[in-house]
Amino acid sequence: MFRGERERERGREMRHEVKEEELLEKKEKNNNNSKEDDEFEVLNSGEVEVVSSTSSYLSLLTSQDRDFLLSPTGTQVKVSDLEGKVIGLYFSANWYLPCQNFTQVLVNAYEQLKICESKFEVVFVSSDEDLEAFNNYRAGMPWLAIPFSDLESKKALNRRFDIEGIPCLIILQPNGRKDDDGILHNGVEMIYRYGVQAFPFSKERLEELEEEERERHESQTLINLLTNHDRDFLLGHHPMPNRSVPVGSLTGKTVGLYFSAQWCLPGLDFTPKLISIYHNIKQSLIKDIDGEDFEIVFVSSDRDQSQFDLHFNTMPWLALPFGDPITKNLTKYFDIQGIPSLVILGPDGKTVTKHGRNLINLYKENAYPFTEAKVELLEKKMDEEAKDLPRSEKHIGHRHELTLVSEGSGGGPFICCDCDEQGSGWAYQCIQCGYEVHTKCVRPVD
Repeated sequence: MFRGERERERGREMRHEVKEEELLEKKEKNNNNSKEDDEFEVLNSGEVEVVSSTSSYLSLLTSQDRDFLLSPTGTQVKVSDLEGKVIGLYFSANWYLPCQNFTQVLVNAYEQLKICESKFEVVFVSSDEDLEAFNNYRAGMPWLAIPFSDLESKKALNRRFDIEGIPCLIILQPNGRKDDDGILHNGVEMIYRYGVQAFPFSKERLEELEEEERERHESQTLINLLTNHDRDFLLGHHPMPNRSVPVGSLTGKTVGLYFSAQWCLPGLDFTPKLISIYHNIKQSLIKDIDGEDFEIVFVSSDRDQSQFDLHFNTMPWLALPFGDPITKNLTKYFDIQGIPSLVILGPDGKTVTKHGRNLINLYKENAYPFTEAKVELLEKKMDEEAKDLPRSEKHIGHRHELTLVSEGSGGGPFICCDCDEQGSGWAYQCIQCGYEVHTKCVRPVD
């Protein structure tokens, strides 16, 4: 998770504010007079399960005055009707774009599982600002919801599952046990990566899928990644538009799979930078006696053919045809959760790194061929250069003094608050508010 993502921080801050408020409330309340507080006293003393006529987790969805959830049409559905089902607690809000994006993915998975009559239900736990926002957001959800007015239940669920950011999907298995084996916290990642194949969303099923994924990656080649039974070529530019380039011609090359779209503003910023670095790398390899080469393949998320054509015409590299089914397969296979993204494949067709964009931002063309050995050399060089950097700086774009940090001294992956690109390693960071920039982005105050 990258620091500097302002909207995500808003989600975290909201969670922390809720927790602080709850601590004050707990001091003021008599814990013996509330069913909810009784449950959480037990939980805090080491017990997970609570006494209930239904499974242990279902009791968390009720309150003293409510034993129902809201259906998509607004009718009341008894919580006890969820007995025996796998439950996904969906913590989300309309004001955060990643929540909106994941909601659409979850809707598709939910509807597929309903067609198969799978015993799965989702319960929406809202962090919306008001009732109108809640109703508008819930209108696109085919599942159940905690009533917006039941603030205490929403707080209790946030506290029970230690929700620190949204979107978050907590998976509860039927008849959850005291050791929390029935809880899976990374439901969002699981749905993005595996979709309905992950059902019943158990730890055992996740282990099976991860093993299958490891086997696929071990046998990975360019041919099986980029071709299907109807197509063994990519689109090129010269000497004529949309000429066919055999996928086999990329064998032995370092290949970047570039996931982007014309509507993606970060992509519009990153693409010109990538074009420049692509040309620089190609130029540096012209005299390579070993015949080493580099190529990029555009994997489009554009919304229609005309957008794709306009976008691809600005690029000097190859592309998968618009709408090709391989696009969705690659997105899921490499677990692409945001664009632009650059996945690097080595000359043997195996994955070198999924963090090509970050390496380009940090090291430009020097990142080539993006291997661990090359990155290690670049990191050592950066460590040496950092010895000559000021320990602190006053940056034009921020009111507080910034402190030089590394991964070993409070740093790590982040989003630069100046250029909005990813970074890691050395950076200048505001200890007071988390503001962070690349060392190269600092503009000292005169």
